[in-house]
Amino acid sequence: MGAAWRDDPAWALVGQVSEVAGRDLSELLLDAGADTLRATRNAQLATYTLSLMALDAVRRSSCGPALDDQVVAVAGHSLGEYTALAAAGSVTAEEGAGLVFARAEAMQAAADANPGTMAAVLGLELEEVARACAEGVGAWVANDNTPGQVVVAGTVAGVEEAGRRAMGRGAKRVIPLQVGGAFHTPLMGTAQDLLDAALAQAELRPTSWPVVANVDAEPHRHGFTPLLSAQLCSRVRWRESLLTMSGLGATLFVELGPGTELSGMVRRTVPDAARANVAGPADIDALAEALTVS
Repeated sequence: MGAAWRDDPAWALVGQVSEVAGRDLSELLLDAGADTLRATRNAQLATYTLSLMALDAVRRSSCGPALDDQVVAVAGHSLGEYTALAAAGSVTAEEGAGLVFARAEAMQAAADANPGTMAAVLGLELEEVARACAEGVGAWVANDNTPGQVVVAGTVAGVEEAGRRAMGRGAKRVIPLQVGGAFHTPLMGTAQDLLDAALAQAELRPTSWPVVANVDAEPHRHGFTPLLSAQLCSRVRWRESLLTMSGLGATLFVELGPGTELSGMVRRTVPDAARANVAGPADIDALAEALTVS
């Protein structure tokens, strides 16, 4: 995922995050295979670093001033909330990396102690998926992503049972996800104390723009510590977050970092909004055009 950035000035962030994490992240970004990246402690650091590189590249480009002038809110899906806080000035890149490192290690320990998995339920609304989970044992709604796309998480047996019940309620498909644990469920409870210790040492400053939080889908400019703590075991209210940003006046949603999954969620949730992605340096020109149009 990192190959596109190797010769870009933003690559300097790899060294900064590597120093905080005490490991060489260039290996993760250039050489690691799927099995290595699936481990929570690796996936979180890699994704955070790549997202920050995209942010840095945008800010150094001609798009930077225009983007800053037009932002009405920022948000991040799960781990992405830490990138959002960095974008909005609550933490520096290094401070955010320290929190991400602590979060990743805590969640890895919780996943090792309480093995679990996740699955995406397609074609069934949130309320019905929640009922499918509640009727069994060991499964919970983890992500409310878009209308008709809800992720459940829990024990392997619990997620399988919830998937069968969801299909019985009319779901079109249930897709197992290749993840390292049952994130955003009570199975992450043992990680909360470890993350809370790191958050207690952090200075989370008021932000320049509202940050729409995962746990309540509301805009915030301060008070992020309890929100980040609660996020570990709480549902990611992404569909509601997108609607909140739209309600605040967002007409263009810019996804920074690897992949295009979040842009797809925007398309299904706020279909009239424009979308842009910056996954590599080559995407900057398309963003400039999108900003001009918007």
